[in-house]
Amino acid sequence: MSQVKGLCVMDVDGTLILEEVIDLLGREAGREEEISQITSKAMRGELNFERSLRDRVSLLEGLPISIFDTVFKSIHLTPNVQEFISILQKNGILVGLVSGGFIPIVERLAKSLGITHFSANQLEVKDGLLTGKLVGQIISPQVKKETLEQWRKELKLPKERTIAIGDGANDLLMLKSAGLGIAFCAKEVLKKEIPHHVDKRDFLEVLPLIDFLE
Repeated sequence: MSQVKGLCVMDVDGTLILEEVIDLLGREAGREEEISQITSKAMRGELNFERSLRDRVSLLEGLPISIFDTVFKSIHLTPNVQEFISILQKNGILVGLVSGGFIPIVERLAKSLGITHFSANQLEVKDGLLTGKLVGQIISPQVKKETLEQWRKELKLPKERTIAIGDGANDLLMLKSAGLGIAFCAKEVLKKEIPHHVDKRDFLEVLPLIDFLE
């Protein structure tokens, strides 16, 4: 780990990928409209994130765990994000994912991109079906920030060698606690508070903002 020169922590839904996974799960449960309305409000900062997440997850009760195979096939990486991650990794910058989404999807994304550090919410499963409940720690805005700080300390990096990238209100604390916070195709609530933003959905636009790339 001594070669690590920096840390880049990325949000997943709406940042690394184009979709909001909870909305896709909602479609499979026949509750898409209800769920996506709550998601939009939560991402704009109009609702408490944790409560809104629990409300949305409760609407997924009864879905089979195999639903994640279906949903994984229907998500799309944001343009050039794969190349962006490779460039960072080649430059000794460790890339981590911190998501208010769910482990079954985030873990697969991480593996496919060669990412070892990731954190997301765990859904409770009984007899192969989702119970509509979450288990373990909820990845709240505060936990996103704490995860970035914990990884930074483990890697013995100064704050100025950290980057955080996100698009929603729940990313605000994490972006503010990084040396470089980037609001990526972000909601207004984030753009108001974060000076660096990229408004084109192309990750190569992020590279010029990182001043410690070789």
